[in-house]
Amino acid sequence: MYDPRLDQLARVLVRYSTEVKKGDTVRVRMATVAEPLALAVYKEVLRAGGYPVVRLVPEECQELLARHGSPAQLDYLSPIDLEEMKIVNVDISAWAHRNTRAMSNADPKKQATMNKARRPLLQTALERIAKKGKAKLRWVGTQYPCQASAQDAEMSLAEYADFVFKAGMLHLPNPIAAWKKVHKTQQRVVDFLNKASEVRYFVPGGTDIRFGVKNRRWINCDGKYNFPDGEVFTGPVESATEGEVRFSYPAVYQGREVTDIRLRFKGGKVVDAGASKGKDFLFQMMDQDKGARILGELAIGTNYEIRKFTRNTLFDEKIGGTVHLALGAALPESRGKNESGLHWDMVCDLRRGGRIEVDGKVISKNGRFLRSTWPQPLRRGA
Repeated sequence: MYDPRLDQLARVLVRYSTEVKKGDTVRVRMATVAEPLALAVYKEVLRAGGYPVVRLVPEECQELLARHGSPAQLDYLSPIDLEEMKIVNVDISAWAHRNTRAMSNADPKKQATMNKARRPLLQTALERIAKKGKAKLRWVGTQYPCQASAQDAEMSLAEYADFVFKAGMLHLPNPIAAWKKVHKTQQRVVDFLNKASEVRYFVPGGTDIRFGVKNRRWINCDGKYNFPDGEVFTGPVESATEGEVRFSYPAVYQGREVTDIRLRFKGGKVVDAGASKGKDFLFQMMDQDKGARILGELAIGTNYEIRKFTRNTLFDEKIGGTVHLALGAALPESRGKNESGLHWDMVCDLRRGGRIEVDGKVISKNGRFLRSTWPQPLRRGA
């Protein structure tokens, strides 16, 4: 049965997140499972005067390539994909799966080779995102409520759909107005952090890590790139990360789950690491290129509508009261310089004794900002 909330989601993606204009070429790129959302977006792009180009890809393609591809095929980047990335004005994508663990038994070396092959595609996208005017790529990625993701979140499909749509504030009468309000409150945090030189994350039990952020640009994530959204991030100085972090939740990447990750940084690079499960995969990903052991992102989650870990990075990294780090590629718009075929987000929960310090001053305790005009937990019933 078709969920009419998909029409509301499509409207926000087209009219707010990417601001599709008359004459825009819009690539709609999704797994075949998300066909209902692809059609809703297609219709909304037509209404906005754009030219939608649909790319529905069976999710099994990646698994087949990892299993049966020759070394040359694993190392191949389609020139068609690269050319599309250079010329489309807007890219709207959705994640959806029949089986989120389909790649769990794939050879990590092959996955690393596939990532390395796609590096020019990722770099082209990041460079275009940082541009202004007609050359800028406007893009957004979202989650389609599907059975596999509901199972990962330990919810029924109906419960998971409610969770997804509520996280995007699509249950409100005017979601676009609500996201504009999010922008204002998060901008206060960004304006403060843009003056900072050093950020420290501390959590009892093993996390004490410092990041140099001087002259880096913090980004207000207000539903323009990811949807739902709710974070502020920057690209830390590549040589200025020091200390150790223990991540609270399993880190999922390309269908592989790694648990109890511990990373120790010196001079900006991971010099020691561990995990209770998936350690070999962790090291394969970190060793795929010279930038994979360096942080490309430092972030704070601000979406207090998301409270539960769901094994989905789109939501988990936004949980209000958490922070996250990403190994690998930086977004140039943050003035981060690290390049890699990897971009792997890992989440650390601050809600039980954690704190954030900026230039020696505490700005957050137990997952809550100390300034009342910054993002705060929603009142019950709000």
